[in-house]
Amino acid sequence: MEKKKHEQPAKLKIRKGDLVKVIAGDSKGTQGKIVEVLLDKGRAIVEGANMVSKHTKPNAANPNGGIVKQEAAIHISNLMLVDPKSGNPTRVGRKKNDAGKLVRVAKKSGEEIK
Repeated sequence: MEKKKHEQPAKLKIRKGDLVKVIAGDSKGTQGKIVEVLLDKGRAIVEGANMVSKHTKPNAANPNGGIVKQEAAIHISNLMLVDPKSGNPTRVGRKKNDAGKLVRVAKKSGEEIK
């Protein structure tokens, strides 16, 4: 299936470095920082969540090869940002701050997300 030229990846409410909680799937309840966001696929890689076993051939970095545990991507709909004030999962809103810049805010506490 070919992508149309005018199609853009969805605007995400999470970024690399954010603390998120997994709300669905096998890793439900796991908290971790976002290592990488895959914009075109709408997925993110979260530290310590959705661990998979990857079979590797021997190479310079791993001379014996074997089975390596690593994080796999999770769809962003299964992630929820953790409120910086309360530590609970929250939805994300956007507001203009005092300087007139658009910033992300936690819906539960109204706290700005840095």
